[in-house]
Amino acid sequence: MAVLLDVQIACEDNNLPSIEQLQLWAETALSTQKDDPELTIRIVESQESQELNHQYRGKNKPTNVLSFPFEVPEGIEINLLGDLVICSDVVNKEAIEQNKNIHDHWAHLVIHGCLHLLGYDHIEEDDAVEMESLEIKLLSTLGIDNPYQEV
Repeated sequence: MAVLLDVQIACEDNNLPSIEQLQLWAETALSTQKDDPELTIRIVESQESQELNHQYRGKNKPTNVLSFPFEVPEGIEINLLGDLVICSDVVNKEAIEQNKNIHDHWAHLVIHGCLHLLGYDHIEEDDAVEMESLEIKLLSTLGIDNPYQEV
């Protein structure tokens, strides 16, 4: 299984993960998919994140990751999962505030976003436990500690 990944960089940040890292993290999250899934990861600055978060979620502030699942029209055969929009400013700020390795935090958010594209969510407590458990398991295969433990 290989993820067909389109990466769009729409920000000024010299400490972004490499395309290879993004690919590895997406493939880790999507390892249970039978066909080669496709997705886009767009890395943005705070303004674009805030605009999208406001437009689609009604929250007028930037956020770390937004997931936009693609709804395949009936009769069309394509394994396009959707788009992830990740705000580098927010990711970097959170990593510092939470005392986390910056690329470990990126890995977590790519995996988190990919799971949203697969239909996982964390609105209800049971769903949150399921999603977080899967994130912890996937991250551990990459040698990354549980992101939900207090440091």
